Amino acid sequence: METNLIYKEESYRIIGKCMEVHNELGHGFLEIVYKDALELVFKQDGIPFEREKEYEVWFRGVLLPHNFYADFVVENKIILEVKCVSILTEEHIARTINYLKVSGNKLGLLVNFGRGKLEYKRLF
Repeated sequence: METNLIYKEESYRIIGKCMEVHNELGHGFLEIVYKDALELVFKQDGIPFEREKEYEVWFRGVLLPHNFYADFVVENKIILEVKCVSILTEEHIARTINYLKVSGNKLGLLVNFGRGKLEYKRLF
């Protein structure tokens, strides 16, 4: 089953970078600190990404006035959502799935830096 994972190598690399950040910073910082650290790591390691990528939302053929902003889009195909919470909720999962819907991307990684151990979910 492992061999059927979408973007397996890319997602392992991204989670590995998240683990590096978590190992160095630990838990307890605000989300923005982890996002800043990830941006630095991605740049240093030559991993292509866009931060706070904006997506339009359409409903019944009408462009809605408010857009979605994904924390990161890595390698132009993987949504990376960063959280710093005591527990990941259905709301966090639903939001990441909505990013996938509006972006057309196939894989979302929801990563939580808010606990002693890095937590992550693969969403598709």
